[in-house]
Amino acid sequence: MIEVLAAGPYATVQDLGRPGLAHLGVPRSGAADAPSLRLANRLLGNPEGLAGIELTFGMARLLFHDGAWVALAGAPVDSAAGMGAPFWVAKGRELRLGMPEWGLRTYVAVRGGIAVEPVLGSRSTDSLSGLGPEPLRAGTLLPVGRPEGVISVDLAPPPGPRPAVLRVTPGPRDDWFVPDALAGLCARPYSVSQDSNRVGVRLSGAELVRAKEGELPSEGMVTGAIQVPPSGQPIVFLADHPPTGGYPVIGVVREADLPVVAQLRPGDELRFTVRPAR
Repeated sequence: MIEVLAAGPYATVQDLGRPGLAHLGVPRSGAADAPSLRLANRLLGNPEGLAGIELTFGMARLLFHDGAWVALAGAPVDSAAGMGAPFWVAKGRELRLGMPEWGLRTYVAVRGGIAVEPVLGSRSTDSLSGLGPEPLRAGTLLPVGRPEGVISVDLAPPPGPRPAVLRVTPGPRDDWFVPDALAGLCARPYSVSQDSNRVGVRLSGAELVRAKEGELPSEGMVTGAIQVPPSGQPIVFLADHPPTGGYPVIGVVREADLPVVAQLRPGDELRFTVRPAR
């Protein structure tokens, strides 16, 4: 059992989400930076999809009622244990994690995984729909599952921050914008708004001007969709985005670049570059 003494600004339990249920109105959710959660689990010999803790801006304190192997990945936080290698936390000891040096989200994996009760096949907290466990707070108790496999990795050196240049496939509704809108999207940087969250990264920058007026019937949305509300300021959908939306989507960020989006802080800048669909 792990007791949360302090959860930092925002912390949740996340695995790889609830795929395949969007037609029922259920978002996928799951870790915003899925490769980092997968890495933390691999370091412990866990299956990649086991649940861990997703910290936003770090600053967490966790008390281990029993000894456990732990690994950290994602945004590198100040801690005595370090990043990218399995380490042992003894029974009754506290793990303290500071603010990340760069990035936004840090993943704490435990050998055996966080074993809260699954909802619709996943242990992920969905901040939009409310499915899954509540966000963590002081006093939350997290059960740990039975370990599987063996620890066979000594060290996976944590990478530095990737350049915030996001590859975009145009459409499906780029025809709702003036002809040079895509060029304008890529012409200059956008900054990340403080109103961003797990649902989407709101951006501030050049306005994307519509060529069509009126309403667009709601249609399916995917993670990475760049939806443009009437303000003309784009929003990049993240893990907790709604299954459908009524604003036009000018393009979709490539899946390989979504971890970069997930690690951007308010005030960070990003750029888009168009990659035509094949």
